[in-house]
Amino acid sequence: MTRDELFENIKRKKSYLCVGLDSDIKKIPAHLLTTEDPIFEFNKAIIDATHKYTVAYKPNIAFYEAHGISGWKSLEKTINYINSNYSDVFTIADAKRGDIGNTSLMYARAFFDAMNFDSITVAPYMGEDSVTPFLQHPNKWAIVLALTSNKGAFDFQFTEDKESETLYQKVLKTTSKWGSADNMMYVVGATKADMLKDIRNIIPDHFLLVPGVGAQGGSLQEVTENGINSKCGLLINSSRAIIYNSDKEDFAEMANKAAHELQQEMEHLLKKHNII
Repeated sequence: MTRDELFENIKRKKSYLCVGLDSDIKKIPAHLLTTEDPIFEFNKAIIDATHKYTVAYKPNIAFYEAHGISGWKSLEKTINYINSNYSDVFTIADAKRGDIGNTSLMYARAFFDAMNFDSITVAPYMGEDSVTPFLQHPNKWAIVLALTSNKGAFDFQFTEDKESETLYQKVLKTTSKWGSADNMMYVVGATKADMLKDIRNIIPDHFLLVPGVGAQGGSLQEVTENGINSKCGLLINSSRAIIYNSDKEDFAEMANKAAHELQQEMEHLLKKHNII
């Protein structure tokens, strides 16, 4: 998917919502556990219920890998279902891969060619040759970890060099030279919303994938005010607050309600900033 296609979908749906498919077998409603593939059936129902308000889906790969071969089959069926039925939706493999060049090349082939995801999250710690293999596929995206929401972010991401430049700032400045706003995004946690203005000074045009709105306490309004650009430039991820809004048979209906409420807030903010 191209940057223009993603932006057009944001304007059409009046939304920049990304729904995280962190599908945990222990949290899936009990009535689905008797089906042949509970994880896929859960995902399918969530996708059908929320696609009108959603511009992206983000399966967290760990939730599928944990089940071995059966989990990979659930993931494959999920991505195939999205691509076959809602091809306008941007797909993110939240895999956080990052290794030497030939290994990254295989990861890129796995998620872009074999599974046909639009993007993958990558860790930049090993440098340019570990990231550039993900940038060689037309209309595919690398989403680079920049500033995360977890407590451990302070262990490394805020350390400063002799010029008082933090590690996350160096990551942004260095990696942005490897690709462009047309094939590279960045992960920036919603609980770090006050730093988005600084981040926008470094990368004004790139899309930001922002997890942490909802269950993790991030503020949609604060993230938007500090991080929006002329092309919106934001994908706001919400996982638990949408997909686990109910553990009963009405789970899909309640997911629809939660996604719609977020979309309505986003529509207001898009209008406020003259995006739509």
